[in-house]
Amino acid sequence: MKPVVNIMWFRRDLRLTDNAALYHALKNNTPVLPVFIFDSNILDQLANRSDRRVVFIHEALQAMQSKLSALGSSLEVCHGTPEESFRKLFEKYAVGKIFTNHDYEPYATERDGAIEKMAVQYGADFHTYKDQVIFEKDEVVKDDGKPYTVFTPYAKKWRARLQPFYLKAYPVEKYYDRFYRRDLVAVPALEEIGFKPAKEDFPPSDVPDAILENYTQRRDFPSIAHGTSHIGVHLRFGTVSIRQLASRAVKLNATYLNELIWREFYQMILWHFPKVGKGHAFKAAYDNIKWRNNENEFRRWCEGSTGYPIVDAGMRELNTTGFMHNRVRMITASFLTKHLLIDWRWGEAYFAEKLLDYDLAANNGGWQWAAGSGCDAAPYFRVFNPALQTQKFDKDLRYIRKWVPEFEELTYPQPMVVHEEARKRALETYAKALK
Repeated sequence: MKPVVNIMWFRRDLRLTDNAALYHALKNNTPVLPVFIFDSNILDQLANRSDRRVVFIHEALQAMQSKLSALGSSLEVCHGTPEESFRKLFEKYAVGKIFTNHDYEPYATERDGAIEKMAVQYGADFHTYKDQVIFEKDEVVKDDGKPYTVFTPYAKKWRARLQPFYLKAYPVEKYYDRFYRRDLVAVPALEEIGFKPAKEDFPPSDVPDAILENYTQRRDFPSIAHGTSHIGVHLRFGTVSIRQLASRAVKLNATYLNELIWREFYQMILWHFPKVGKGHAFKAAYDNIKWRNNENEFRRWCEGSTGYPIVDAGMRELNTTGFMHNRVRMITASFLTKHLLIDWRWGEAYFAEKLLDYDLAANNGGWQWAAGSGCDAAPYFRVFNPALQTQKFDKDLRYIRKWVPEFEELTYPQPMVVHEEARKRALETYAKALK
């Protein structure tokens, strides 16, 4: 006889506390088998076999496994496509229900649709829940039911809708005795899924109150080591609860709460306008821009040798750590799209490859904002001046000196372009495309 279980399918919610789908799974009485799939459809696209994100996920799974072991249970970790993995699970267990949390990316919706169909074939039910955002899909829309496409009115409605109920944690711990009892099964080593272990110093998942309290004054200065929360990777993979973080932001800092609302705005845009996740400009006319797409200039931007120290510092920080300060993300993105007239999709893809906290909705939203093609009321002729940005946000050059120590030496390259000339060229190119 096959063991009778319900499955909790973990994806971007790698925690055993305050987890919507896990709460509903455990309340259902049938023993719950916790499952994670190293999805080969995703992993096979990663060029770097020491990808920091895979290392992070592996560490998060080991932490979960340790807690599950103490509860007399164990994760079932699969490696392969979701279809292959679930076929094996259905062969091994009598599965009544599958519980999981919503994912709004185009690939994820297709994947979940396929698994739901398979579940029906095997006589199982498929249940999904909202977990990684406070508000999703159609929960914050205009009075006529249409989605917002400008942030400010969306954020106003978001705040107006917020009630304590939405921030309440799911009391998962009350039902820990309902995990499926089994001997511990080891999480596969990274080598077993085709990756190399790497020693990484990941940011902590707990943000001190002081960082949130001082966030408004310190967030724009990249030389301040603890000026921002560095929580992005934990939000991306769900090792922290958005409800817990938003609760603290409500109490401690409205500016920080605003950043969390931006995150949900971009998730909402991706849901309602999935074309943006498939390489299309949100504003269709911007697909007419004649990009220069000089490969050598793109390479210099990637490696941080543009001759603009603030741009080079950002790219070197990204390449070295997998992180880039948000202010510098805007500067580097503006430089690529406006100064060099290189397609924002090239930059988006590079950030997708390098960022530890890569998230399709936020990454796409940020790049389209920089290129002027996205959900932004500002006109396309906003072109960041790297020198002015340096004066405002790194006037003592501490950030630049850390990442570009040779910037005052003769060996440091001359600027690739002259700012005023590049700005003029960008405005002319955009104007021509948007006639």
